[in-house]
Order: sequence, then structure tokens, then C-alpha cells
Amino acid sequence: MKKLLPLLFFLGFINIVIAQKKEAFRIVNAKGHKVSYKKMLKTAARADVVFIGELHDNPIAHWFEIELTKDLYDLRKGKLVLGAEMFERDNQQAVSDYVNGKINAKALDTLARLWINFKTDYKPLLDFARKKHLPFIATNIPRRYASEIYHKGFAALDSLSDKEKTWIAPLPIAYDSTLSQYVKMRNMIPGHHGANLPKAQAVKDATMAYSIAENMKPGYLFIHYNGSYHSAFHQGIIWYLKRRKPAAKIVTIEVVSQENLKKLEPKYKHTADFIIIVDSDMTKTY
Repeated sequence: MKKLLPLLFFLGFINIVIAQKKEAFRIVNAKGHKVSYKKMLKTAARADVVFIGELHDNPIAHWFEIELTKDLYDLRKGKLVLGAEMFERDNQQAVSDYVNGKINAKALDTLARLWINFKTDYKPLLDFARKKHLPFIATNIPRRYASEIYHKGFAALDSLSDKEKTWIAPLPIAYDSTLSQYVKMRNMIPGHHGANLPKAQAVKDATMAYSIAENMKPGYLFIHYNGSYHSAFHQGIIWYLKRRKPAAKIVTIEVVSQENLKKLEPKYKHTADFIIIVDSDMTKTY
């Protein structure tokens, strides 16, 4: 009996450890069924464009972005083009100069409009591009023009100079107000501004899609990092990209936050091809 006591204690300890095992995230498919990272990675590697719809302040989302990028770099033998919502088209020169080693991070901070969480969440992506000599595309419209559309509608773009128009998708901007994501946005704010809010979103989506289409290369995988709303339900950027590149094979990944990791909430089903469920207790990056 004395010889059995250590074994029984050990087995009891193992049971406690197993019972207390915690998951920070879970990967599921569009229907909510659990899938492996390996399956998601292999599927993404066969695409022409991969969209990662992040929660901007979520550390798991940002960890996934850099790790997935590294793994896709290996699988695609370095044939990647990277791009992100977080950098605006009129800052492309500064972004390219940093990635190409012509300026340092301090200079980049002076020359480009960087998000407050740049150092922790987006600098690692630029640094990877810099290390591996990958192009990094600033895909988004300058924020000030989206703000003008919010106040004045699409007519605000008519008065822009020819130079300014090069930072936006070609005019006029196509717009489908019936897309569910735009309808949700429209209902967030009553009145005139509410009607213009999805238009401001649409011009961002159109410009990012145009930037991606311009920089896609045969045999290369384009990875785009953006807020989840811009690619959820294969709408937003993807709606516009399909108009320009209808044959492109697109894979979407979305990050969502909820209390229960074991069952995807109904509202998130079919949000993307792969959904990363993150524990809602996860800390924030800002």
C-alpha cells in the first residue's frame, strides 16, 4: 500500500492539472467546428489573398498575425506581399523606406501616421518584412478623406486634386447599401451622419481592395491585416476585390471574443472561413 501512495498521489495531481487546463483561444471553421492550426495554415497557403480580420487591441490576434505570416512565408518559399489597413496610401514612401532599411523606426514615426499600438502590434510585421525583404503595402485611404465623407457624403471627393485622388480608389466609388455589414453600421447612428457612416467605411474598403489588386503578383500570396469589420462575412474589402479580381482565391480569418471557447456564438457563424475564438478575459494591448 505504501508503494501505491506515491503513484496515487501522482495520478491525482495529473487529473487536477488536466481538469484545470485553460485555453486562451480556439480555431473553428465557418460552422463553428473545431479545426487545427495546421489545417488553417495549409488552406491559407493555397490562396491568392488571405485576410486576417483582427480585433485591434487583442494580443492573441496580433500574435496570430505574425506567427501565421512566418509560417506562410516558409510554405510559400518567401513569395509573399504584405499589406495593412493601419497604413495609409500617402504614407507608402515612408513605409517602403523603413522596410527597405533606408530609415529607422524613429524616422518612420516622424514621417508616417502610426497607430498608438504600432510598437507592440504592427512594428513586428514591418520588421519581418524588413528582415525578409518583402513588400509592405499601405492600403488604406488617408483618414481625413473618410472623415470628410462621413460629414458630406461621396460628394466630398469631387473637390480633391488629381494628386489626392491617387490615394483613393478610382472614382466614382461603387456602393451597395444593402450589404448586411453596411446596414448594421447605418443603424448605429440615426439621421444624416448615420447614412454617411457606411459610405465612409465603403471608401476605405474600396481603396484597400484597389491597393491589394494593384499589388497582387502571379505566384505570390498577399496577406492583408485589417479590422474584423472590413472582411467579415466576405463583405467590405472582399466585395470590392471580387469586382476587380473575380478569379482570385480568397481565404478569410476572423478573430472574435466570447466567454465560451467551446461553442461559437450563432452571430459569428460564417463570419469567415476560419474563426479564432479568444477568451473575453484576454488582456488588451491598449
